[in-house]
Amino acid sequence: MLQFLKYVLATIIGIFLFSLFSLLLIIGIGSMMSSSEDETSVKSNSILQLDLNTQIAENSTKEDPFSEIFSSGEKKTGLIDLKEAIANAKLDPNIKGISIKLEYPVAGFAEIEEIRNALIDFKKSGKFVYTYAEIMTEKAVYLSSVATKSFLNPAGGIEFNGLDAEIKFMKGLFDKIGVKPVIFRVGQFKSFVEPYIRTDMSPENKMQVSEYLGSISNHIYTKMAAEKGMTKVEIDEILNKALIQEPQDAVKYKILTDVGYEDQYDAALKKAVGIKESAKLSFIKLGSYKKAKKYVKEGSRDNRIAVIVAEGDINSGEGGSESIGSETFLKELRKAKNDKKIKAIVLRINSPGGSALASDVMWREIQLTKKVKPVIASMGSVAASGGYYMAMGCDTIVALPTTITGSIGIFGMLFNTQELMNNKLGITFDGVKTHEFADSPSLTREMSDAEKMLIQNSVNKGYEKFTSKAAAGRKMPIEKLKEVAGGRVWTGVQAKNVGLVDVIGGLDDAIAIAAKKVKLKAGDYQVKYYPYPKSEFEQIMEKFGKSQEDAKLKEYLGVFAPMAKEIKYLQNMERLQAKLPYHLEIK
Repeated sequence: MLQFLKYVLATIIGIFLFSLFSLLLIIGIGSMMSSSEDETSVKSNSILQLDLNTQIAENSTKEDPFSEIFSSGEKKTGLIDLKEAIANAKLDPNIKGISIKLEYPVAGFAEIEEIRNALIDFKKSGKFVYTYAEIMTEKAVYLSSVATKSFLNPAGGIEFNGLDAEIKFMKGLFDKIGVKPVIFRVGQFKSFVEPYIRTDMSPENKMQVSEYLGSISNHIYTKMAAEKGMTKVEIDEILNKALIQEPQDAVKYKILTDVGYEDQYDAALKKAVGIKESAKLSFIKLGSYKKAKKYVKEGSRDNRIAVIVAEGDINSGEGGSESIGSETFLKELRKAKNDKKIKAIVLRINSPGGSALASDVMWREIQLTKKVKPVIASMGSVAASGGYYMAMGCDTIVALPTTITGSIGIFGMLFNTQELMNNKLGITFDGVKTHEFADSPSLTREMSDAEKMLIQNSVNKGYEKFTSKAAAGRKMPIEKLKEVAGGRVWTGVQAKNVGLVDVIGGLDDAIAIAAKKVKLKAGDYQVKYYPYPKSEFEQIMEKFGKSQEDAKLKEYLGVFAPMAKEIKYLQNMERLQAKLPYHLEIK
């Protein structure tokens, strides 16, 4: 009987899984069919409606048909999509303005800057930009500063108190569970390892964070002051005295233009469009507008600028939507290098770094590509350590003022789990070996000085390789390069001042530089983004796997799930890393 029930249960589960898979396949096919429909018709007096309460990713050009099914609560919007839609709406006679729901955009200040600049350009057409929020974070306030009108719900809240950066330290946890990090590094500023060996920031790290946080703060509040007809001193006084506590305060001190409920916001939009209060507003969302008529004219298909998007941690092998795999990157770069229609290449880098080996492999391919056609680096919110390793091999490096870059250094990190295994879990290890270093490095015993020296020598050699190649790329004496290396982190503005960056600007500036290198004028070329978005089937497989993994972690570990994910990530790291302290959060 038990055997019979087992087979029945297995059959039921099989039928359920088959039905689920079939349903998802139908949804995917339906999405693909709908995506091939004719272009979207835009009604006259329409408003482009943008929801920026999402994660802003560099490249997310294909609609995700499974976002509602497997959503983890965090939607994604492509920065490239946003900029293209805003540029097209500027020329579209049926679009009268842009309405933005703007509360808590999940993005770095560099991405916010790119969107902000696109909106400033849009306003040159004489069209309006309105924003509405119930609550507002610091980044939302900065972005809304360019709006024609910015509304905040009278019962809502606003964060306008300056910037802070916070690091999560894991040493206390490791001490409790009996895990001892073994650290190898070069450079007093190489601070990625600090959360595992300290309970607070080192003086060197605190100094560099303070300086680049000050650089970002100076830039954004100076820009905001200029947009509001104020001085930076006035903005600083508002921040230092915490003068904005309620929505009405934001209007009083000219940070926002209006306090109002959503119906009052709609009434303002109707007035801006020029329709009666009783009439209905005509909105078109980003997803639909991507299929609308294109007013931004593209040039010849035979002249292309390729933008290769490199976003996420760097690792060897295949990459994903949130990681840069050296094999995947090499394939894309080689295709662009060998494609005769592609005249120049822009690398859009948004990465805190990762594997030193993978970074060096990609650097080599960039060197080979440079011999065939120009390669320009465009830095996003972060292009540090391994991210800078990629950029330093390019013909020109372009960074935004708030980009986090530099961090030229190498570190290695292993974990001695002897106390955890022996004393906490009661697990012991024993074995034999044929030669002195056959079991090195070991994670279940204390390493000898000789073993540690071997790894430290590898780190030292890696640092010399990194700095010598950076010096050659920047045409800078090695001694001078090392003065700004040592793992130190800089903003884009600071990096330009010390010679690590050539031009302050965004992705559009990098594309223009690439076109100029090959003597192409605006309108003579097309811009194509790579890699192409994943297919619907690939998206479902990726989301299904990730959702299952996240669900299991939350089920078993609850609030400790994020820590478990971090430990798992550390286990998967390659031995030598060129990486920024990516845990740092600026808010």
